[in-house]
Amino acid sequence: MEDTAQATTLPAHAPLRLVLASPLFRGATIALFLSGVGVSAAAPQIARFLVDDLGSSLPTAGLFYLTNLTAPVAGYLVGARSDRTGGRLGLFRLCAAAGFLGWLGIAYSTQLWMPFAISALVLGFAGAAISQLFAAVHDETTRHPDRGNDGVVAIVRMALTAGWVVGPVAGSFLAAAVDLRTVLVVTGVCTLAQVVPLGTLRTPPAHRPGASPSDDRRRPPLAAMVPLLAFTGLYVLVYAGEPIKYAYLPIYMNDVLHLDPALSGAVIGIQPLVELVLMPVAVIAARRIGTMRLMAVAAALAVAANVCFAATGAAAGLLLGQALMGGVWAVFMTLGILVAQRLLPTAVATASAVFLSSSALSSALGGLGGGLGVATAGLPHVFLIPAALALAATAGLAVMHQTRRTSMAEAAA
Repeated sequence: MEDTAQATTLPAHAPLRLVLASPLFRGATIALFLSGVGVSAAAPQIARFLVDDLGSSLPTAGLFYLTNLTAPVAGYLVGARSDRTGGRLGLFRLCAAAGFLGWLGIAYSTQLWMPFAISALVLGFAGAAISQLFAAVHDETTRHPDRGNDGVVAIVRMALTAGWVVGPVAGSFLAAAVDLRTVLVVTGVCTLAQVVPLGTLRTPPAHRPGASPSDDRRRPPLAAMVPLLAFTGLYVLVYAGEPIKYAYLPIYMNDVLHLDPALSGAVIGIQPLVELVLMPVAVIAARRIGTMRLMAVAAALAVAANVCFAATGAAAGLLLGQALMGGVWAVFMTLGILVAQRLLPTAVATASAVFLSSSALSSALGGLGGGLGVATAGLPHVFLIPAALALAATAGLAVMHQTRRTSMAEAAA
């Protein structure tokens, strides 16, 4: 009753009103916050767990992140199954349960090979839970068109980002107060807890206007997926800078610039805060100048940010670079999933899974590029590599924008 009363005080098309009025939107928002808290609590601690608790060497611990390369395959399989059956929330619950068991298995591992095997074989499917929620949200917005629907997706996506703000702090506190295994157990609990806000809610499968149910269950041909794969590839180029940054920016600040730890923490922490503030702005800007054009601008901001890391040599330049990256991810994290779904409207779960799981490819590309770059160019010039990748993405997104404009003009003629 309280949510309904609050919703009635908001404008009719306000995204917050739509979220409060819908059990699915409310549940998805809370679920993604819990997911963000859990995964981000474990992410900075997993390498330390492998080294301190299981006796891994540092190079071996670094290889753990390559297990994420199975995530795109798992995501595609789950997405394709979801598009054939329409059972978004059923698959979401299965993926969340797999995540719980996977993280619990890692927490109680006694041999070094066990976390590697569990991550490669189980957690890849667990990550598909997020894509199923976004597919379910897309289905609901398709059934109930509203000009505030893009804002709904932004709010749901902001919840995931907010979880990533809270999680690392909570994980560090738990690791210091208890131990690393407890952090991993809590991650598993948060992963399973995603299912609670949605309860036993079921949603009917959505069908495209004018399409028969059998059409919607048909797997999309590869040619239809080319625009999605192209867009996802450009997103991978932009995202590849993140593992390079988080691997080498703290080392650069500590060992080269000798910044105070509090200042270094402020440099790292400013990005998600700027991102949260600008996410609603990204939706408004996309309506005015076009989504693909805005993404090209965001990729250009990533170029500028990495140039700041490579060339300024001062804390102010690093803060500016991180603030610019906040703008980059405010755009891509809010609108990227929308673009992916619109590029493959016949299979939105597959589109969601392909796009969201591509971060694993970015991590691999960034790890390879960063390792080679720091060995040849050193610090801080290694950051010119993600600048070059983002520049290529800027050009590609600009071409996609122009191509889509031309196609729309020809269709209108």
